Amino acid sequence: MQVDVENNILINELQLGEKLGKCIHNDRRADFSLLLAMLTEDVREHSQFNLPIIDNENICIDEQELRKELNLPNKASLVIENPSDLSRFNQAKKLIDKNLTAIHLEDALQPKASSFYNDAKRISSKVLSNTPLFCQTKYQSDENNLNKRLTFNAKEWLAGIESSVVKSPLLTA
Repeated sequence: MQVDVENNILINELQLGEKLGKCIHNDRRADFSLLLAMLTEDVREHSQFNLPIIDNENICIDEQELRKELNLPNKASLVIENPSDLSRFNQAKKLIDKNLTAIHLEDALQPKASSFYNDAKRISSKVLSNTPLFCQTKYQSDENNLNKRLTFNAKEWLAGIESSVVKSPLLTA
């Protein structure tokens, strides 16, 4: 194997061209290991850190532009907004015909809403059953006063500390 490298110093993988790829493709592990070992140990000199600087301040692409450019469908909404959208969930015929591929394809092309309800306070029973008992009780009670804030009078607390220190037998001696 012959490596033509300028100045006989191998700094980064760009100097090797396609040699690393060919070593992998031809299953020449020893040559691949040798070439990697010959690269400089200073990571700052690797080619990905020497790329030209591009001014990214002027580039402002929003989600809709990216979806259009990459031919992606609209983002799936979290809740059903129109009652007519409920008909899209009627997949019984496809399921009976064992046409799961059509269901997956339809969902990929036109994503369905994630939830039927638009109520932030409604939690599914499956989710609620996986929460600790305290959370379940707090959710089911109308008044969220299970964990009331305790009253604290700092002046009385300090007065109690002061009186116990004054009455301490260690100070009377």
